[in-house]
Formats: sequence, C-alpha cells, structure tokens
Amino acid sequence: MNYLSTRGAGAGERHTFSEILLGGLAKDGGLYLPADYPRVTADELTRWRTLPYADLAFEILSKFCDDIPADDLRALTRKTYTAATYCNVRDDESAAQITPLKTLGVEDGAPLSLLELSNGPTLAFKDMAMQLIGNLFEYALAKHGESLNILGATSGDTGSAAEYAMRGKNGIRVFMLSPHKKMSAFQTAQMYSLQDPNIFNLAVQGVFDDAQDIVKAVSNDHAFKAKYKIGTVNSINWARVVAQVVYYFKGYFAATKSNAERVSFTVPSGNFGNVCAGHIARMMGLPIEKLVVATNENDVLDEFFRTGIYRVRKAAETYHTSSPSMDISKASNFERFVYDLLGRDPARVLQLFRDVEEKGGFDLAASGDFARVREFGFVSGSSSHDTRVDTIRDVFQRYDTMIDTHTADGVKVAREHLQPGIPMIVLETAQPIKFGETIREALLREPERPAAFSGLESLPQRFEVVPADAQRVKDFIVANTGE
Repeated sequence: MNYLSTRGAGAGERHTFSEILLGGLAKDGGLYLPADYPRVTADELTRWRTLPYADLAFEILSKFCDDIPADDLRALTRKTYTAATYCNVRDDESAAQITPLKTLGVEDGAPLSLLELSNGPTLAFKDMAMQLIGNLFEYALAKHGESLNILGATSGDTGSAAEYAMRGKNGIRVFMLSPHKKMSAFQTAQMYSLQDPNIFNLAVQGVFDDAQDIVKAVSNDHAFKAKYKIGTVNSINWARVVAQVVYYFKGYFAATKSNAERVSFTVPSGNFGNVCAGHIARMMGLPIEKLVVATNENDVLDEFFRTGIYRVRKAAETYHTSSPSMDISKASNFERFVYDLLGRDPARVLQLFRDVEEKGGFDLAASGDFARVREFGFVSGSSSHDTRVDTIRDVFQRYDTMIDTHTADGVKVAREHLQPGIPMIVLETAQPIKFGETIREALLREPERPAAFSGLESLPQRFEVVPADAQRVKDFIVANTGE
C-alpha cells in the first residue's frame, strides 16, 4: 500500500504503513492517505458478517497494511480487542461484541440505534483505536530497537485514551497538551491523576485549537522532530483513522441482514477524524446512505456542509460548552476529506489550507466542488446546550437509556435526517459519568459510575501549566527526555 500527502510533496515516493504509523504529519504539513482506497467485494462483505471484532479488524487493516506480517497483525488485533478490555460497563455478552448495537426505537419510519463504542478503559470511543495504536507502536519500536516521544493535543477524551493505551509501554513517552480548565472534572482527573513516569500532562493556557497548533508547529520543525523522535496519536495519525473504519462495518452488519440494505450514520464531530473514517468506509464500498456530521455550538463544520464556507473561529469565538470534546474550531482531519472532494488535487488543497492560516478560511460555495458534498453522502446539523439537555432527558424517559452530552448532540441532529426504512446509527462517544454536571441538570440524578472509577476526582493530580507557546513545549520535552 502506497501512501501520499494531501499537499503533494514527495510525489512518487513510497511511504509504508509502518513509516507513517510513527510519523504523523507529512513533511509538507499535509496528511497521509492511501494512493487509492481498497474496494470491498460483495463476497467479502458476506464473509465478514459473522467475524468477531478482532478478526474483522484484521481483515480491514490488512487492506491498508502490507508491511506487517499477517500473523503478527492478526495477533495484534486479537490482543487488542478482547472482552476483558471492553468490559467496564456492559455485561459479559455485550463486552464480547466489543461494539454492541442498541436499538432505541423506530422514529419517522426509521430504526434509530446507538453503536456503543465507550466500554473501553477510559469510557470513550477513542479507546477503540487507541488501544490498537498502543500495541502497534510497541510492536514497531521493539522490532527496530527504537523509542518514541508522543506529542498530542486533546479536548478531553483523546488524551486519556492515549495515556491509558501508552502507560508503561516500553520505549514510549507521552506529552499530552490540554486546554487549562476547559475539560470536565472527570476527564481532567482521568488524565492528571496518572502517575506513570512515562506520562506528562501539560495544561495549555488557551483553548484546544492553541494546543493543536502547538502540536502542528512542533511536527513541522523537522530537525526537532527527528532529533527527539516525535510521533503523534492525534487523529492526524493515519492509523488512528483506519482503526476507526472497522466499527462502521461492524455497525452495518449489526443493523442489516443483507448487503442490499443501506444505513446512515450520525457522528458527533470535533476534529473530523471519526466521521472521516466513515467516509473511508463508504469509499471502500460499505453501503452508507448518509454521513451526518453533528456539531455543538462550535458549528464550523455544520456551516461548511450547509454553505460551502469553511470559516475557522478565533480563540475568543470558540465556545466552552457542555460537550467539550467538540469545542474545536480547526478540524485537522477535514483536510483529508477536502482532498477527496477536490478530486485529489494537492496544489489546490495546499492553497486552501494556506488560506485557512492566512485568511481564516475558504469558500467553495461558488465552485462545482461543493456540489459533490452530497455525492459523498454528507449532511449536517448543530446542537445547543438547551437541545442537548432536552435530548438527554427525552432519550432517558422514552427509552430508559442514559447518554452523554456528545451522543445527545448526535441524536438531536440524527432526528433531523431520518429516512423511512433506512436505519440511522448514532455513534456513541462516551459514558455519561464523564459529564456528570449536565446529566444532573437534565435528569436530576447522578450518572452511573463504573466501580473502577470510584473516587477518581479525589486522587492526586500531576500536571504542569504552560503558556500557548511551541518553544516552551519543546523546552519541556527536551528537559524530560533525558537525551
């Protein structure tokens, strides 16, 4: 499998899966994608229907990874996707399914379901990919006798998922940036309470976009990146995205009985990585009718999919909301979709994202390119705090199911795009306990807390507050690598 950059540098070069696994951003600042999307045959879809999750993951990853021996890759997926790892909330039978599908009911003639993705170690969907990434990293580094310093940015769930996946891993240190005092108390405690010596938490004085900009700035300093062996686990990392492709197939199989059926997915979206995985599944041939992008008050993506205008917000214009993992203005994975939307024209992609940095955005409304958005199946919508609370209350009262704030945004927007006879699957993002304040507001009761997380917020916390300055972060990395 040959990988290339969305911005075109190094055209003709061959980049393997293992090379980009550890690398993150391309040297030109672009994102890696396969030169061509592998297509799935009808026979493969039929055969895959009955596979357990770990073996389905092997089949799909095999199409994107040809430089890890098949026996090794199968062993890695089976090591990752076990009932023991995904048993924090569900019963044994559900845990064995890894991503069970919960049908809420039929609304406007369409079955409405939740694809349950938050039963991993940190109670968020990010565990689905991050646990695999941790094992892939350890495998690749051990094979070559190397080490890696992971630099990431999080608005909440990515950070804890990365840290739980990497804690204690040989040859790996994690430097995780998060916006100071902008996460929920539970999310903050999950990260900052870790005492593992290879985990470093940096609370950035700013918003998530400031933290993400620092990661990109450090990644674009190629000399520093090479000297200090900087890697990334943010969704700019291709392996993160491709690992998420798997549960779209699993959800489709759970919601249908034959390959002739189509389904739609609604995805709560911040950095666009999760819904980008759905786009890739659709490009592979999975019968997806619509991909519904659900945003919160930070509605940059919704604005684009409605108008063709991509307009990032300044830090002062980014709202701090009750679905904080989506409080993002610049969706880093959006570039992958734009690359496909523009017919894979790297020169145009480069110019558009220069416009993002220099002018704050771009406008495709007047071009024929924007019309192709519907061809790719994308629609969108947004939610607010009031509709979020109303949706949490309605789903609990109507279906006896408690959902978190981000999933509530998804359900709210999904209901705006239902089609009779076509199942609508909302990707669940996290357990309600992670956002207890809003659950209490909506339901006047405490969210359920898995026993493993009893007293989490009272544990000692270890973190360092830093300004939104890439050089200060570089200095911290240098001081804590021992190199």
